[in-house]
Amino acid sequence: MNFKNSNAEKTTVTRDLTQIQDATGNVYQSIVALSKRANEINVELKEELGQKLEDFASHTDNLEEIFENREQIEISRIYEKLPKPVAMAIDELQSGKLEITKD
Repeated sequence: MNFKNSNAEKTTVTRDLTQIQDATGNVYQSIVALSKRANEINVELKEELGQKLEDFASHTDNLEEIFENREQIEISRIYEKLPKPVAMAIDELQSGKLEITKD
């Protein structure tokens, strides 16, 4: 999934709980579903970042190579600037990309 194109907010935003509640009819079920999705997004982002940084893995103890690797630093900065996984999950819910099934 491409999280770099997410429309989620990058800052803290006050949410209307009635909009979140509308997904399941119960605010607590909606929050649990959003929490599970946020955890999935977090794992996906962590794996994606790990795969990209693995290309730069150095098996030597040369400190000069570690400090000079600008590409690795740039990749890390891109991921640091992404919205939080919870914001991405809420954005998916509000845009209709996340479907919550009722038990």
